[in-house]
This record gives sequence, structure tokens and C-alpha cells, in this order.
Amino acid sequence: MLRKIRLTLAILFFVLITGLFLDFTGTLHLWFGWMAKIQFLPSLMALNVGVLALLVVLTLVCGRIYCSVICPLGVLQDVVAWISSRRGKKHRYRYRYSPAKRWLRYGVLVLFIVAIVAGVGSFVALLSPYSSYGRMVQSLLSPLYGLANNLLASLAEHYESYAFYEREVWLRSIPTMVVAAITLIVIVILAWRNGRTYCNTICPVGTVLGFLARFSLLKPVINKDKCVRCGLCARRCKASCIDARNHKIDYSRCVACMDCIDECKHGALKYTIRRRATKTVETGEKDGGQKPDKSRRGFIASAGMLIGGVALAQEGLQVDGGLAVILDKEKPKRTTAIVPPGAVGLSHLSQHCTGCQLCVAVCPNHVLRPQNGLMTLMQPESSYERGYCRPECTKCSEVCPTGAILKIDRAEKSSIQIGHAVWVSKNCIPLTDGVECGNCARHCPVGAISMVPSDASDPESHRVPVVNEERCIGCGACENLCPARPFSAIYVEGHEVHKMV
Repeated sequence: MLRKIRLTLAILFFVLITGLFLDFTGTLHLWFGWMAKIQFLPSLMALNVGVLALLVVLTLVCGRIYCSVICPLGVLQDVVAWISSRRGKKHRYRYRYSPAKRWLRYGVLVLFIVAIVAGVGSFVALLSPYSSYGRMVQSLLSPLYGLANNLLASLAEHYESYAFYEREVWLRSIPTMVVAAITLIVIVILAWRNGRTYCNTICPVGTVLGFLARFSLLKPVINKDKCVRCGLCARRCKASCIDARNHKIDYSRCVACMDCIDECKHGALKYTIRRRATKTVETGEKDGGQKPDKSRRGFIASAGMLIGGVALAQEGLQVDGGLAVILDKEKPKRTTAIVPPGAVGLSHLSQHCTGCQLCVAVCPNHVLRPQNGLMTLMQPESSYERGYCRPECTKCSEVCPTGAILKIDRAEKSSIQIGHAVWVSKNCIPLTDGVECGNCARHCPVGAISMVPSDASDPESHRVPVVNEERCIGCGACENLCPARPFSAIYVEGHEVHKMV
């Protein structure tokens, strides 16, 4: 019964958290957005003391329930291991006890903490379990989900139904997609062969919770009087933490999955209060000098990330009235990256963001995308080739689980200056084509752009924009709606620290 309850809750969390990264309507976030905010590392980065205390108490009472129920990456490993076990009885009972590699577990944890303190966001994002799963869904599964949605929208339109609507599908970041694909391959290979090797050897969250789980009140306990040392429990344990020969369990790696209890034919295993303390088996020396089985615990410690330079050239597929090719806009070279309102500035975002891509997934205006810089890889930035940051939209601040983007309301957003517009005269249509324009001034939501004669001595000359930098909030409406191609005649330069206007 305990195992069935755990499986039901794990499936529920897994499906709904996956849905948070796929749902572009905002419906799931309205009801289940809290599932992202109770993840361990995001709540730690956001200094959410209440959630952290709850997770610590849960671990001290029940063991590593978080890893087997709430963490989507942990559940993904169980799904892969389960599929692998369906190949036959031989594969169902393929695990065996293996001492923990403490030097690697705590070594990775130390590096992870140093990266957080130093603000190396790319390394933090790479090892964060929740963020790793989010990137996999957003970069690899979301495009397929979008295409399926568009297919349903086309079919619905054919039958004069508007139950679905089309959503633009586009590639936001090649480096992030490559990182997500490599992470998925590593996770699948390890889980397919050895169960929870990644969870119990690499994951820093697993290491922290594993330390607390050693002192948990409820644990799987072996009854020595009933145990016949058949070893079925050890061969079903995905964490390789049961030493059936010596009736010992490494509780720092046990995720309370209940598989061993379900498998035991003699009732020798129970999930109960562990009344008598036994020494946790961590190394081969504590087990009669038994050496770790490196062949079974072998894993990929690091993956080489080769990102080749890819040039995306799109031929003229769009035309203006069938006469002229409409070129796609290209991203301008900004001296300072633009980060969303609520991020406070570049430093705050870098120190708190784990690159989970949830803000990128929910952005309805196609403004947010992952950065490609080495130190800020996979963290969000704003760019206005496909849309602009509408003053009434605050979705990214509502869903951010780490506090990297602080929650703001619409009034606050209209007053936050994330950058300022810069005019580029050589691209401006009134000067290049000799025609009137004024698109930037007409669409500026804060009235920061005025049109003045290009020749001060001739009031009848073509009018060009002048930007009031003190009033501009950097929303990008002018850049996005500028008709100049491929580079806009006006673009937004980011600010390192945001300010109120």
C-alpha cells in the first residue's frame, strides 16, 4: 500500500510539473504553480524558509521522500529504470549492493556551493536537478508539443472550431538545447544500467538530503530473525544501498521507494521506526574490507560539450503583397544584456537563477530566451526580434521559483527601467528611403519617443525619432515594431541595475 501511494503521488507530481513547462495558456500555473516553488534548490535560492523547513522536517521524519516523489528528475530516473526492468526477469533483478562514493558526492557538493557563492550560474544550472529536467522539457519536448498543438488547431479550424489556437514554434537557444540533450542522454544511460547512480552520486540536492536521511525517524528496517539472505531486496534496490548479507542499509542513499518491502517474500522488511541504531555502510572498509564494485557503479562523471557554430539562414519565404521579400529581424549587438523586470539587475539574476527555463516557457510575447554566455549560460535574457515586453504582462515574475525574478504587479512593471532605446540613424527609413515613418513614437507605451525634423533648419524635412532616456523603460516596442530590416533603426541597450522611473 505504501508503494502504491508513493507511485500515485510521484506520477501526479511528474505529470503536472512537466505540464508547467508545456502549458502556454497559464491554466496549470494558476492551480499548480506551487509545485515549482516547493523544489529544494529553488526554495533555497529564494530563501523560502517555510518550504525549506517543511522539506527538512519531511526528510527527518520519512527519509528521502522528496527524491522519489517531488523531484521530477528523480522520478524520470525511476521511469527509465522501470522501462529497463520490463525486458525480463534477469533485468528486473539486476542491481546489487555497492558502497557509496563519498569523495565524489561531497566533492561535487563543495564545488556546487562554491559556484553558488561565486555566482557561476552556468555551473549551478548544470547540476540543479529541477532545472535540468525543466531544460529537457522546454528545449526538447516543448517544440514537439507545440507542433502537435498546431496540428490540432489546423484540424479544429477545418471544422470551424476554435478549441485550439496556433502557437509559434521556434528554436530559442542551440547551446541550451545541446546541454539539455547531453543531460538527458547521461541520465537515461545511467538510469537504464544502474538505477539512481546520478541521483546518489552527482546530484548535490541528493547529497544534502542523504545526509539528513541518515537520521530520519521512519526507515526501511531489516528484521534479522525473518531475513533468509535471499538478496531479492538488494537486487531490486535502484539505489544499490542494501547490504543483505550483513543486514544493513545505507540510509543516505535510500529514497524510500518501497520496492524492497514490496519484493520481500518473508516479511523481513518494514518501513517503521528504527529503534536500534546501526552503523551506516558507506565504504568497503566498513564491510569487512569489501572493495567497491566499480563495474556496477561506473558512471559518466562529466560530459564533453561540443557546440559547433551553426549558421541559420532562412530563405525568403514571407513576401509583402507578393512583391518584396520580408527579411527576418536580426538581434543587435548589445553592450549590456537585457534581463526581465523584477530581476533587479544582472548581478541579482546571476546569483539566484538556476536556468530552469520556466520563465522562458511561459513568456507569451516570445521575448525571453536563454543566454549563451559562459558565465550566464541558460539564464534568461530579453530580445525583441519576435515581440516586445508588454507593460501589462508579469508572467515571468509570477512563476519564477528561485526569486531571480521578483514578483511585481502591472503598475510596478510600467515604472521599472530595464534599459533605454538607442537610435541608429543609418537604418532609419525616413533617411534611407525618404519617406515618413514614426512607428516607434506611435507605439511607445510610455511616450518616451518624439518625432522631430531631421534638419533643424528645415521644419518640412523628414521627421526622425528622439528618445527621452529618463522616461524610456526599455520594453522594446520601438525595436520590435520598427519596419527597418534586418536591423532595426532603434534598439534597446540593457542596464546592469534596474531603476524606477
